[in-house]
Amino acid sequence: MSTRPGELTDLARETNADLLVVVGGDGSVNEVVNGTAGRGIELAVLAQGTGKDFARTHGLPTRFDEAVHVAQAGRVRELDLGRVTFDDGERYFANVASLGMSGAVAERANSMSKALGGKATFFYALTRVFLEWENTEVTVTFDGGERRGKMHDVIVANGVWHGGGMMLAPDARPDDGVFDVVLIGDVSKLDFLTTAPKLYSGRHLGHPKVDVLRGARVDVDASVPLPLETDGEVLGTTPARFEIVPHAYRVRVPA
Repeated sequence: MSTRPGELTDLARETNADLLVVVGGDGSVNEVVNGTAGRGIELAVLAQGTGKDFARTHGLPTRFDEAVHVAQAGRVRELDLGRVTFDDGERYFANVASLGMSGAVAERANSMSKALGGKATFFYALTRVFLEWENTEVTVTFDGGERRGKMHDVIVANGVWHGGGMMLAPDARPDDGVFDVVLIGDVSKLDFLTTAPKLYSGRHLGHPKVDVLRGARVDVDASVPLPLETDGEVLGTTPARFEIVPHAYRVRVPA
């Protein structure tokens, strides 16, 4: 049982177990992979958190008895991790990192009651933050070039789902050696009202101000510091560098 932020990372670093069963949400998985990366320890996840986006990405059951069965008898997938380097240090992430308004949304959502469930909590936080948000000049450098301009969000995805059920990167694969980088450009308030519901189905990718890049290394900087979050946990601000770490951990998934 963890009693403080970061304790699961410390416990995972200290263990010599062959299998760790993580009971918790995306933040708990994030803490554990930061203690097991590159060590060959298998993970199983009993998803009990708010967003359950890691479970969605990997098709993990959310019913307790079914999740226990996968923990006992699931097949093992070897997956990539993302690694982000920023002013305050370095951190691994299993699913999705983002910079911009989404970092502010994560901060607000984490401070709210989760009584209404993950999807409602994240959507409410998204709406409140958007009303106050101003898009920022951002530079994104990746394997194939550079993008500059006013942006609303930069999403660096190793997995598909984020933010309590938003299909932000429908084509992302957690074992293909690259990130799917979703750039949400200079969208207006009207754009938000019409496009936000499409985030849950992946149809936002059809918007003319949304672009998708792919690369194993991505650098992001901005004219003002933008909040950074990984797997729903707020870390720091830009500038930030993201790198894929291939085959960095193993997780049990449905057979």
